[in-house]
Amino acid sequence: LSGKTLDQLRAGERVAVQDGKEDPFDFVLWKSAKADEPEDAKWPSPYGPGRPGWHIECSAMSCALLGEHFDIHGGGLDLQFPHHENELAQTCCAFHTDRMANVWMHNGFLQVDGEKMSKSLGNFFTIREFIVGGWQGREWSGDAIRFAMFGTHYRQPIDWTVDRLTQARAFLFELADALGGVAAGGVPEPLLPPGIALQ
Repeated sequence: LSGKTLDQLRAGERVAVQDGKEDPFDFVLWKSAKADEPEDAKWPSPYGPGRPGWHIECSAMSCALLGEHFDIHGGGLDLQFPHHENELAQTCCAFHTDRMANVWMHNGFLQVDGEKMSKSLGNFFTIREFIVGGWQGREWSGDAIRFAMFGTHYRQPIDWTVDRLTQARAFLFELADALGGVAAGGVPEPLLPPGIALQ
């Protein structure tokens, strides 16, 4: 799914081989419970008490809600590897198929002035805060925010900056000016080759 070879992955390898793993790229299907974990955080199994691994949880939810095979699976670019790649591998093995989803879509991160948006950095804002409470001392219209977002390919990071929003707002004002006084038209006629009519 990520398009990376094992050699490319090994070049960036940071994971030490844990007990029970034959290879650092093995992923956990079942996590054994730790001695200090509460009883409601573990389940009995043939492998001992514990809980499903992260990737299995998502395979189970997808299957329960969408079936063994569905159209679109999405998430952030950071989930492509290892999470989605492992989820895909185990789901295909479980259902003896070569496909889980027809399309995989991975979106870029939200950024604020070039830094990843996150609560821990204190630069996390909701759309409502942009519109109602204002951001960087100004209130922004939903149209300007939407236009600024659509100006970026979904796989690329969307960087919220005052300049970006100001440019989006200015363009929308220019567009409204250019269209001012133009009467709304009806439904456009389809362009068809001569002699062909819609039935």
